[in-house]
Amino acid sequence: MDQTSIDAVRNSKIVPQLHLIGGRHVAASDGGEMDILSPLTGQLLTKAARGTTEDMEAAIASARVAFEDKRWAGQPPAARKKVMLKWADLIDANALELAVLGVRDNGTEISMALKAEPGSAAATIRYYAEALDKIYGEIAPTSDDILGMIHKEPVGVVGAIIPWNFPLMIGAWKLGPALAMGNSVVLKPSETASLSLMRMAELALEAGLPEGVLNAVTGEGAVVGEALALSMDVDVLVFTGSGTTGRRLLEYAARSNMKRVYLELGGKSPNIVFADAPKLDEAVKVAAGGIFRNAGQVCVAGSRLLVEASIHDDFVAELIKVTEAMKVGDPLKLDTNIGAINSLAQLDRNLEFVQTALAEGGNLMTGGKRTLEETGGYFMQPTIFTDVTPDATLAQKEVFGPVLGITPFHSDEEAVRIANSTIYGLAGAVWTSNLSRAHRMVRDVRTGVMHVNTYGGADGTVPLGGVGQSGNGSDKSLHAIDKYINLKTAWIKL
Repeated sequence: MDQTSIDAVRNSKIVPQLHLIGGRHVAASDGGEMDILSPLTGQLLTKAARGTTEDMEAAIASARVAFEDKRWAGQPPAARKKVMLKWADLIDANALELAVLGVRDNGTEISMALKAEPGSAAATIRYYAEALDKIYGEIAPTSDDILGMIHKEPVGVVGAIIPWNFPLMIGAWKLGPALAMGNSVVLKPSETASLSLMRMAELALEAGLPEGVLNAVTGEGAVVGEALALSMDVDVLVFTGSGTTGRRLLEYAARSNMKRVYLELGGKSPNIVFADAPKLDEAVKVAAGGIFRNAGQVCVAGSRLLVEASIHDDFVAELIKVTEAMKVGDPLKLDTNIGAINSLAQLDRNLEFVQTALAEGGNLMTGGKRTLEETGGYFMQPTIFTDVTPDATLAQKEVFGPVLGITPFHSDEEAVRIANSTIYGLAGAVWTSNLSRAHRMVRDVRTGVMHVNTYGGADGTVPLGGVGQSGNGSDKSLHAIDKYINLKTAWIKL
C-alpha cells in the first residue's frame, strides 16, 4: 500500500454510527449519542449511538431468536464455510478503508495496522471457515453392547467485549470460532474504538450471514457491557481488557446464570536477554519494537526488559540509540514508527507512571513526556527507565503505553525469579544461543507464550492465553473452538 492511496481516504466523511440489531441499523432507544474523538487531533471524528440497557437486551433477544430457529446453526457446514470465506474476501477487498478508519479511531501506525488489523482479521476468519467442517465428534471405547458418542454442539449466544487497541484482530479471534461453530454473537466494541469493528460486522451481512446472528451495540461498558454480562440469556462471555473489568464480569456471571467467562487480561511480559544471545544487535531492535510498536498498547508488549549484567550497559546504550531514532508522529504516514495514544485519559495515565517511576528511584534514560502537542493529538515519547527493581510499580503494574523498565540479572535462576515475580503470565521471551537454557526458560517462566530469539509474530496456528491474572482460555488456533462448543454425551444401549 502506498502513501497516495492512504492520503486519498484519510479525510473521508464518517457517518454517525448506529447499533446493528437484527440485521438493521438502529439508533439508541433514548436517542443518546457519544462523541468519537480522534487521537490524532483530539477533534470530533463522528458520533456513535450511546447504547442503553434496553438496546443490549434487544440485541441479545435477536441473537437468541436467530440461534433457536437455526437459521445459522442449522445450515450445513459447507454453507457456513461459504459465507465465512466470502466475509474474509470482503475484509481483504476493503482492507485500506478498514485500516485507515481504525487508525483514525485508535491511533495505531498504519504500517502496522494494515497487517495486524484487516490482514489478520481476514486470515483468522478464513482459518476458522476452513476448520469448521473438520471438527468431528467422538466414539467412546465402551463395552460391546453400548455405543458411547460425544457430540460437539454450539453453546448458543456468545457475548464478546472487544478492546480498543486491535479491534479487528481481537474481534476476529472471538467471532471466527464462535460463528464457525454455529453460535450467535452480540458484540460490544470499545467506546474509544468501535468504527472499524462495526464496519467489519456490516461486511458479514454483505457476505450472507443471516440477520440476527451477529449483533453489535455501541456504548459505555458500565451500561451495555454490564447488561451483556448480567443477561440470563447469554451462554458464554469472552473479553479482552483490564483485570479490574475482568473481575467484575466474573461477578456478573455469578449473579446471573453462571455463564462461562473467558478472559484475556494483559500482562507485564519479561523479555530476557543473555550475554550469549546470537545477534545482540537484532535483540536490541526487536526489544524496541516489542514495547514501542502501537505506542506500547499491546497486550503482549515486552514491557520488562531483563538484561544480563555483563552486557547491561552496552545493550542499554544501543537500545537508546534505536529508540531515539524511532519517529513518533502521524500514524497515517508510512514512515511513522510510533503512533498515537488511544485517548487523553490513557496518555495521562502513562505520564503518571513516569512520575511514579521517578519517585521510586528509576533512572529516566530517554523520553518520559508528551510530544507533538501542537497537533492536538495524544502522542508520547518512547520512554526507557533503568534501575527498575523487581518490586517497583513499573515492574509490577501494566502501563499499556510506550514505557519500558530495564532490570539487570546475574544468573539463570535470578532471571526466572524476576520474570515470575508479577501476578501476570501472558507472554515472554528469552535470547540465548544455549539450547538447554532456552528449553529451561520455556519450561520455567510462567507464561502463556514464550518466544525464543524473537518477540511477537506468533500466527493463528498457535494459541494465545494467559496464566495467573492474565486470564483463562485461549484465543487463536483450534484450541479456541473449545470455548464455543458444548460436549454432549449419547449413551446408547445396543
